[in-house]
Amino acid sequence: MKQKIIIIGGGAAGFFTSIIIAENNPNLDIIILEKGDKVLQKVKVSGGGRCNVTHACFTPNELVEFYPRGKKELLGPFHQFMTGDTMEWFENHGVPLKIEEDNRIFPESNSSQTIIDCFTKNAKKNGVKLELNQNVQSIEKKEDQFIIKTSNSIFLADKLVIASGSNPKIWDLIIKLGHKVIAPVPSLFTFNINDERIKEIPGVSVPNAEIQIIDSKFESNGPVLITHWGLSGPAILKLSAFGALFLAEKNYNYKVKVNWLSKSKGTVLTKLNILKRENTKKKIILRSMFKDIPKRLWEKLVLSSQIRQDQRWADISNKQLNQLADQLTNSVFKAYGKTTFKEEFVTAGGVDLKEINFKRFESKLHKNLFFPGEVLNIDAVTGGFNFQNAWTSGFIAGKAIAE
Repeated sequence: MKQKIIIIGGGAAGFFTSIIIAENNPNLDIIILEKGDKVLQKVKVSGGGRCNVTHACFTPNELVEFYPRGKKELLGPFHQFMTGDTMEWFENHGVPLKIEEDNRIFPESNSSQTIIDCFTKNAKKNGVKLELNQNVQSIEKKEDQFIIKTSNSIFLADKLVIASGSNPKIWDLIIKLGHKVIAPVPSLFTFNINDERIKEIPGVSVPNAEIQIIDSKFESNGPVLITHWGLSGPAILKLSAFGALFLAEKNYNYKVKVNWLSKSKGTVLTKLNILKRENTKKKIILRSMFKDIPKRLWEKLVLSSQIRQDQRWADISNKQLNQLADQLTNSVFKAYGKTTFKEEFVTAGGVDLKEINFKRFESKLHKNLFFPGEVLNIDAVTGGFNFQNAWTSGFIAGKAIAE
């Protein structure tokens, strides 16, 4: 009689794990249980509908630095299945990938549907069965088997894979199995800021700013985007990931300092004095004097420095120059909340990593219980890293199950 493998979760980690199992051992009965009537919905919306498959970082020691939680635990697994292995796997399964300028990796088709089709086609080809509308109600371990009750069926499993991602209901069931679950908090989010300096200029971006959460060790640098809600972009999302627990404790009320130019105040002040000498008859507000500061942001920062709209460079006082240098290098904003990415929602939290054998992504408490993907207390910054965790953990768990 064939061994039965049940996978809870029809997402990226669940599908990838199922295919790895099937390709390594065709004599297993594999069933994916999906609570909804569609699969791979997070894949569909990821990367703006293009699916940011992974990131062009090819050294395990460097790759783990992008994981606020899971850094130490993923080092060994990344030596087994890395970014290059991911690219090779997709190429071998008919999905050529491309590396973009910012090192994010996408399918050449620029469509997440390519990834979805790859998974569904290869799962079906390898005999993986898919059960839709199976909302899991309970999980019980009885001797050497797992009993999974859903809203309309009962399934028996010799080996159980829980690949349900950030799912509070499934986490509750995992707790009933005796595992500890770290309470989840949002990990990737926009900083909500209501401030006149950025209020009416959504869409403005700066290519390389330095960001710091005041009264903390958390800082970041990179592109910053002004949105309707406040501040976003790669530098902010990285900061939100690494500072997730700290900001949750603060109830998302904190101050953030922005150096729009990533230069020292002294350097900027010297440049402003040169500009004053060279542009005596020109109005200060008319044109941004720094290539990385868009005109609309420049106008806001100038007015916030107590400089009049009609004021010329010749008439600017040393005090006003000092205030403008401050606004450019030391803008302090009060944040009062967060805006999360609903479809691409990522949390810090999940199954306690101390209870996992990372050579197999298997529970230390229950033999034949596996946890690939975001169901664990592992998360990453934006840029394809969360998916790489899914591929690595799915590959290792899949190989272990297929033994």
